[in-house]
Amino acid sequence: MVKADMEVPLIVHVIYRLGTGGLENGLVNIINRTPVDRYRHAIVCLTEAEEFARRITRSDTRVLELHAGTGHDFRLYFKLWRTLRRLRPAIVHTRNLATIEAQIPARVLRGVKTVHGEHGRDVFDLEGKNRKYNMLRRLIRPFVGRYVAVSKDLSGWLSNTLGVEPSRIRQIYNGVDQDVFAPENSGVKSFLPAGFLPENPIVMGTVGRLAAVKDQASLIKGFHLLLNRTVAMKNRLRLVIVGDGPLAGELDDLLHELEIADYVWMAGDRDDVAVMLRQLDIFVLPSLGEGISNTILEAMATGLPVIATDVGGNPELVKEGENGYLVPCNNPHGLAEAIEKLIGSENGIEAMGKASLRRVRETFYWDRTVSAYLDLYDELLKT
Repeated sequence: MVKADMEVPLIVHVIYRLGTGGLENGLVNIINRTPVDRYRHAIVCLTEAEEFARRITRSDTRVLELHAGTGHDFRLYFKLWRTLRRLRPAIVHTRNLATIEAQIPARVLRGVKTVHGEHGRDVFDLEGKNRKYNMLRRLIRPFVGRYVAVSKDLSGWLSNTLGVEPSRIRQIYNGVDQDVFAPENSGVKSFLPAGFLPENPIVMGTVGRLAAVKDQASLIKGFHLLLNRTVAMKNRLRLVIVGDGPLAGELDDLLHELEIADYVWMAGDRDDVAVMLRQLDIFVLPSLGEGISNTILEAMATGLPVIATDVGGNPELVKEGENGYLVPCNNPHGLAEAIEKLIGSENGIEAMGKASLRRVRETFYWDRTVSAYLDLYDELLKT
């Protein structure tokens, strides 16, 4: 029997925007997979909710928009306080720097417990060293009941740089939907454009927003280096870039400047990422910073070897020489050498792909992730 609504604790998740992204994907998975008699959920967006909100399958989940503008508007925090008071949450869970100040109005409410999640740092502060940002984080620290870090890298930063007591930090990895992201058994690459593939192709690709932090430009430059190394490379290699964003035009110009547009498919933003990953032989992530990359996890669940930059939580997913290779960020030559090394190793693509699959199945699945979050919420309500 399901408890009456008022008996089931409500968690209010405060986020900046509900759009396409790893943080938002994780939130939606937690909500959809929470037993209805365990916790209720509501989402408060400081700005707005986009089409991504339709992925929430629980009909009892409210999504509210505060339509915050640019700049610092103190009226927003009064509006947020009134919203929280009306919702009467048991727990308020904020995420990342953009919402951390919401911890203050949350703690003003009597009996409300608080959680703050760190999912990755700002593009302007990838190493978490910005004095202004860290001063704000330290000022807010006493208001936060528990912290969640999605990687060991972020957990260590919270403790060592911000001085958060380790007992208040929970490191919880994201999961991946292994029913959706799975290897392609047929090996047929039927979703790529007609005439794009040569005979006996090797297709590499990346998935992500076309923005500076994802640094697809370095991948394009590294791919260009590979094509010019041997005729065999040019005859076999193809690159697929999935995603859209502010740098789409600039990246397209770079492809034409390097005269390799015929070897690269810019697939745009797609809602069939699982299908697109099954078209690849190698997954590459050239980003400048990451928390825990959902796209790496999805590629691993698809059975792909991974070449990624040695930043953030990437080394926690990619084990050097086991399921892929790590390279310095902003380094086209390093990317080219790692790809060439993988292609040149006997059975390397297949063996490392199988290793990716094993790692995902052992550790990174949503039931485990959601259980860890619910256990944390239970613990908080007992304090």
